[in-house]
Amino acid sequence: MPTVTFLSLYFNRLNGSFPEFILKSSSITYLDLSRNTLSGPIPDSLPESLPNLVYLNLSFNAFSEQIPASLSKLGKLQDLRIGNNELIGGIPEFLGSMSQLRALGLGGNPLGGSIPPVLGRLEMLQHLDIGNASLVSTIPPELGNLGNLKFVDLSLNQLTGGLPAELARLRKMQELSVAYNKLTGQIPPALFMHWPELISFQVQSNSFSGKIQPDLGKATKLKILYLFSNKLVGSIPAELGELVNLEELDLSDNSLTGEIPSSFGNLRQLTSLVLSSNQLSATIPPEIGNMTALQVLDVNTNSLEGELPATITSLRNLQNLALHNNYFNGTLPPDLGKGLRLADVIFENNSFSGELPQRLCDGLALQFFMAKDNNFSGRLPPCLKNCRELSWVWLHGNQFTGDISEVFGVHPNLENVDVSGNQLTGKLSSDWSMCTNLQHLNMKDNRISGNIDATFCALTSLLTLDLSNNQFTGELPSCWWEFKLLLTMDLSNNSFSGELPISTSLDLKLESLFLANNCFLGVFPSVIETCRDLIILDLGNNMFFGDIPSWVGTSVPLLIILSLPSNNFSGVVPPELSQLSDLEVLDLSSNSFSGEILMAVANQNCSLKSVHLAGNGFAGTFPLFLQGCNSLVNLDIGNNLFFGGIPTWIGSHLPLLKILRFRSNNFTGEIPPELSRLSQLQLLDMAKNSLRGSIPVAFGNLTSMRHNLPPFDPDQVFHLGRVNISWKGREQTFWNGIGLITGIDLSCNLLTENIPDELTHLKGLRFLNLSRNDLSGSIPERIGSLELLEFLDLSCNELSGGVPPSISNLPSLSMLNLSNNRLEGHIPTGNQLQTLADPSIYGNNQGLCGFPLSVCEPTSGKRAEDHTKLRDLGLCYSVILGIVFGFWLWFGALFFLEQWKFCFLRCVDGLGIKIAVRS
Repeated sequence: MPTVTFLSLYFNRLNGSFPEFILKSSSITYLDLSRNTLSGPIPDSLPESLPNLVYLNLSFNAFSEQIPASLSKLGKLQDLRIGNNELIGGIPEFLGSMSQLRALGLGGNPLGGSIPPVLGRLEMLQHLDIGNASLVSTIPPELGNLGNLKFVDLSLNQLTGGLPAELARLRKMQELSVAYNKLTGQIPPALFMHWPELISFQVQSNSFSGKIQPDLGKATKLKILYLFSNKLVGSIPAELGELVNLEELDLSDNSLTGEIPSSFGNLRQLTSLVLSSNQLSATIPPEIGNMTALQVLDVNTNSLEGELPATITSLRNLQNLALHNNYFNGTLPPDLGKGLRLADVIFENNSFSGELPQRLCDGLALQFFMAKDNNFSGRLPPCLKNCRELSWVWLHGNQFTGDISEVFGVHPNLENVDVSGNQLTGKLSSDWSMCTNLQHLNMKDNRISGNIDATFCALTSLLTLDLSNNQFTGELPSCWWEFKLLLTMDLSNNSFSGELPISTSLDLKLESLFLANNCFLGVFPSVIETCRDLIILDLGNNMFFGDIPSWVGTSVPLLIILSLPSNNFSGVVPPELSQLSDLEVLDLSSNSFSGEILMAVANQNCSLKSVHLAGNGFAGTFPLFLQGCNSLVNLDIGNNLFFGGIPTWIGSHLPLLKILRFRSNNFTGEIPPELSRLSQLQLLDMAKNSLRGSIPVAFGNLTSMRHNLPPFDPDQVFHLGRVNISWKGREQTFWNGIGLITGIDLSCNLLTENIPDELTHLKGLRFLNLSRNDLSGSIPERIGSLELLEFLDLSCNELSGGVPPSISNLPSLSMLNLSNNRLEGHIPTGNQLQTLADPSIYGNNQGLCGFPLSVCEPTSGKRAEDHTKLRDLGLCYSVILGIVFGFWLWFGALFFLEQWKFCFLRCVDGLGIKIAVRS
C-alpha cells in the first residue's frame, strides 16, 4: 500500500472487524472510520501497527469489549474519539498517563463505573466527552486541574453530589453539560465569575436547589442557558437581563416565583424563552416587545394574569407562542399574528375573551392551534381555511359561532380537531373529504345540522369520531362503515333516522359505538356482528324493534356495556348473553321484553355491576342469574311482572349493592331482614308490591344510610348509570347526582305494626316513604334526628298519637305528608315546618290542630278544670279580703272611739300588773 498519512472513511458502509489493510499503513497520522458498522474489539496491535497516530476516530460503530490498555503506547495521539460504540469495562486509569491528549471522546458507550480522578492529569485536554456512559460517580474535584479545558460533556449518567467549587479554575471553559444526572446542591456562583468565555451552560434535569444567583449575569458571552427541571426557588434575578448575547434561555419546571423581570427586554438576541411550569405571577412585562429576535415564547403553567401586552405584536420573528394554563384574561391584541408566520399557538385554560385576532394565521404557517377552555366568542379567523399545514386544533369549551365549514375541511395534514362545546353551525361540506389524514374529530355540543354527505366517508384514517349533541338529520350514507380504522363513534343526541347501513366489511375495529337518542329504526343492527372488538354499545332511545339476536352473546365477546333502553325490542332475552364474561352494564329497560329470564346462573367470575330491566313485561320469580354477581352495584327490576318472595341471599351474595329497586311488581311475603347486611346500600325502593309483615328492625343497621354524607366514589357513576326514583311526588331520573341521594321507599304495600325506632338511626336519609300501608302505633319520637331528610311521606296508614315535636328540627324538609292517619294534638311549630303551609299534608286526621290547620279549641274537660281553678282562686281572694277588712275595722275603732280606746288600754295595764305579781 502506498504511503498514506491521512485516511478518512467515515459514513460509508464498512462492516465486520477492524480493517486489516489499515493496520499495514504505519505512516497514518489521521484515521477516521466513524459512522460505519464496524464491530468486534479495538485491536491490541493498533499502537504497534499505527505508531504515528495523532487523530483516531472510531465513533458511531459497534466496537465492543474493553478499551485496550495498549492505546497508552500511542505517544503522539492527541485526539481520541471512540464514543457511541458498545465498549464496556469503565474508563481505564491508563488514560491519565496520556498527557498529550487534547480531546477525549468516550461518551455513548455502556462503560459503567466511575470517573477516575487521574483524568485530572491531562493538563493539555481541551475536549472531554464522557456523556451517556452509564457512569455512577461523583464529579472528581481533580478535574479542576484541567486548565485548558473548553468543552465538557458529563450528561446522561447517574452522577451524584454537587458541582465541585474547584471547577471555577477552568478559566477557558466555554461549554459545560452535566444534564440528566442526579446532581444536588447549589450551583456555585464562582463559576460565572471565573468563566469569562462561557458560551453554553446546561445543567437541566438534575436536582439542583437554591436560588439563581445574580452572579450569573457576569457570564456576558453566554448564548445557551438551560436550568430547567431542577428544584430552583426564588425569583428570577434581574441581572439575567445583562446576558445580551443570550440566544436560548430555559428555566422551566422549577419552583421559581415572582415576576418576569422587565430587564429581559434587553435580550435582543434571544430566540427562545421558556419559563413554563413554575409559579411566576403578575403580568408579562411590556418590555417583552423589545426582544425582537424571539421565535419561541413559552410561559405555560404558571400563575400569570392580566391582559397580554400589546407590545407582543412587535415580535416580528415569533413562531411559537405558549400561554396555556395561566390566569390571563381580557381580549387578545387585535394585530396579533399580523405579518407573522406563527406555527404553534396555545391559549388554552385561561380566561381570554372576545374574538380571536382575525389575522392570527396571516403567515398561513399554523400547525398547532389550541384555545380550549377560555371565554372566546365570535367567528373563527377565516385564514384558518388556508393554513394547509394545520395539524392540531383544540377549540373546545368556548362560545365560537359561525359556519364550521367556512374555516375547516381542506386541510390534508389535519390530524386532530376538537371544536366541542361551542355554538358552531352550518353543515359538513364535501370539502371535509380532503382531510384524509384526520384521525380524531370531535364536534359534540354544537349546533351543526343537515345530512352527512357520502364524501365524508373518505376520512378513512379516522380513529375517533364524536358528532353527538348536534342537530344532524337524515340517514347515514351507505358507505358509512368504510371507516375501517375507527375505534370510537358517537352520534348520540341528534335526529339521525332510518336503518343503519349494512356493512360489507368482515372485521370492523370499533370498540365504542354510541347511537342513543336518535330516530334510528329497524331490527338489531347486523353490523354489530362484525365488530368483534366492541366494548361499549349504546342504542338507547331509538325505534329499534324485534328480538335481540343470540349472536350478541358470541360474536361480540368483549362487551362491557350493553345499553338498549327505550326502544321497541321484544321477545325473550337470549340465554347466550350469559356468555359475555366481561359485561359490567346491562340496560334493557323500557322495552317490550317478556317471559322469564333464562340466562345461566353466573359463576364467581360475573362482572356485572349495573343491571337495568325496569319497564318491561318480564315475569317469573326473582332472576336467579344474578345470584353469583357479587360485584353488582345497581339493580333495577322495577315495573315488571316478577312475583314470589324476595330471596334472602341478596344480603349475602350481592354485598356491594348501592341501588336496589323492585318497584311495581308482584312480590309477596315479608321483607327479608338479611337485606340489612347490604352495608353499601343507599337506595331501597320496594314500593307498589304486596309485601306483608313488619318493617325489619335490622334496617337500622344499614351502614351507608347511617352516615351524614354516604360514602360515594365518583368513579362509580359509570356503573350506577341512570336511576329512576319517585322523588318529591314524581318519577325522576338521576345520573351523576345519584351519589348524594339516600332513601327508602316501601310505599303501597301491606306492611303492618309500628315504624321501628331504629329507622331514626339512618341519619343519611334524604327521603323516606312508608305511605299507603297498614302501619300503626306512633311516629318515632326521634324522627327529628334525620337531619338531612327532605321528603317524608307517612300518609294513608293507621298511625296514632301526636306529631313528635322533634319533627321541627328537620332543616331541609321540603315535602311532608302525614294525611289520612289517626293523629291528634297540636302540630309542632317553628323552623322549616312554618314553610309547609298546605293544610292537605295533615288532612283526615280528626284530632290534629294548629298551623296550617285551624287554631286549637279547648276541650269540655279542659273547661271544667279551668272553672274549678277559678272558683278556688276566688275563695282565696275572699278570705284575704275579709281578714284585711276585719283588721282595719277593729283597730280603727280603737283609735277613733275614745271610750273603746280607754277600756282597751286599762285591760292591757291590768294584764301587765298580774304578770309582774306572779313573777
